[in-house]
Amino acid sequence: MPSAPARPPTRSRASALPPEERRAAIVEAVLPLLLEHGSALTTRQIAEAAGIAEGTVFRVFADKRELVDAVVDQVFDPTSVTASLLTIDRRLPLEDRLARAVEVLQHRVATIWALMTAVGISRPPDRHRLAKRLDAPDMQALAELLAPDAERLRRSPAEAALLLRSFTFACSHPAMVADEPMTPPEIVDLFLDGIRTPRPAPGRGGAPCS
Repeated sequence: MPSAPARPPTRSRASALPPEERRAAIVEAVLPLLLEHGSALTTRQIAEAAGIAEGTVFRVFADKRELVDAVVDQVFDPTSVTASLLTIDRRLPLEDRLARAVEVLQHRVATIWALMTAVGISRPPDRHRLAKRLDAPDMQALAELLAPDAERLRRSPAEAALLLRSFTFACSHPAMVADEPMTPPEIVDLFLDGIRTPRPAPGRGGAPCS
């Protein structure tokens, strides 16, 4: 007796998720696509990356523009940066703590720049252009990394955190560096010790101390 023909493989359906969770899952899946294809990505690519039917995309987003805006919002939202900074071990030496923090900040700079280039925007959306406050959660997390060594700093941890963030941006942004960005240890070394070579302290009669 001939065997029954094999059934064609069926595409598994995405498990049911609450709208906000589905929205977040789609945004996460679409970010790499946007970085690769820009706004020219198709709804089919979006659906395949998220493992859902195309119609599901438009049950949580009105159109592709709204989806792209949601991805931009997530990338500019500092929540993930704050979470990463809070995982850094405060027991590490100051230089190591700051190097890990700079690595987090550099990743943020690189991702934001790549996304802005991919979707064709020249500046952050207005809702993300507010002045960076010292009491913002990500700045507080960065200041906490400096706090154990506050007595070694000439600025408060909060002020030093803002300076480190600005310095990292200046040393990492593709539009502001000539070649490769400085490495996190290089940025930390320059941030803590400056660019001038230390001069030996003069002894009596103006001669250097031995």
